[in-house]
Amino acid sequence: MAKAKHRAGDNSPVGTPAPLPKEGEGVAALMNARQAADYLGINEKKVYQLATEGRLPGTKVTGKWLFPRDLVDQWLLESSHRGVLADRLLLTGSDDPLLHRIVSGLAQAVEARALVAYSATGTRLGLRLLAAGRADVCAVHWGPAAESDVRHPALLSRFPGHAQWVLVRAFRREQGLMVSPRAAERHDSRVEALVGAGLRWAFRQDGSGSQRFLEEICAAADTSLDRLECAVIARSEREAASYIAMGEADVAPGVRAAAAECGLDFLAAGEETFDLALPRDIYFRALFQRLVDSFKSEETRSAAARLGGYDLTEAGRLVWSAP
Repeated sequence: MAKAKHRAGDNSPVGTPAPLPKEGEGVAALMNARQAADYLGINEKKVYQLATEGRLPGTKVTGKWLFPRDLVDQWLLESSHRGVLADRLLLTGSDDPLLHRIVSGLAQAVEARALVAYSATGTRLGLRLLAAGRADVCAVHWGPAAESDVRHPALLSRFPGHAQWVLVRAFRREQGLMVSPRAAERHDSRVEALVGAGLRWAFRQDGSGSQRFLEEICAAADTSLDRLECAVIARSEREAASYIAMGEADVAPGVRAAAAECGLDFLAAGEETFDLALPRDIYFRALFQRLVDSFKSEETRSAAARLGGYDLTEAGRLVWSAP
């Protein structure tokens, strides 16, 4: 009988799966899907589902899922103790100048004791990140203030996990068009007139609340986005304003505060609500409650007055919770 060949420095026959590294042997122990299922006490199909949705930390190597045990342990801890042990607050979603100031102030206040960060991605991408557990809070705005109590919950309902979410009011803000001073001097100061004036536009990315707003004002003016000249695509309110300030565009959808930061003209088109979507357990996290307190501070009210276009009357109010 032929003897089985062995790997160099290993007594295992060739063709035998290599044993998993033991904890503390340099690299983190890796588990395949079956081992991860046994470790978590769930079936293997559920492991694949969680991994595919990006909720369970893992990676595909030559078509097979592998799960670092230490990352799985961290995921378990975070899933089990959210709001109690967590020392982070990661915000994403829609962009806003006042929210940037509030988050920066909170980050400075907590120093190295916790991580507080804000990455503006646009409303839809922010909600996808929230649903995947990669963010703690998502800022959303999706239409006029009078319709937000219907529109915002309807938007959230399209994402997995929304049944565990709540909506907290941040503020109301003026939405409209940010316009270069030169273009404002040369054209009619009505929103509908600017849509048909042949100007260079800074569009926003698909899935952002401001781009949806632009689509709606185009519809109101009996035109479409295809008839506007898109000079650049901006991925935040402030980036859109900076393109106009640098002369690369003439007009963009945005809020009064972003226009004020860059010395632009602003044509108001109405108010919208700016809400924060988050899981219920995050709502009780100490860092989030500190964020809510910051909305009500004198420093925030002073900053809002300088920027213009904000109404903080309802700041911190719980406006929706899934049944």
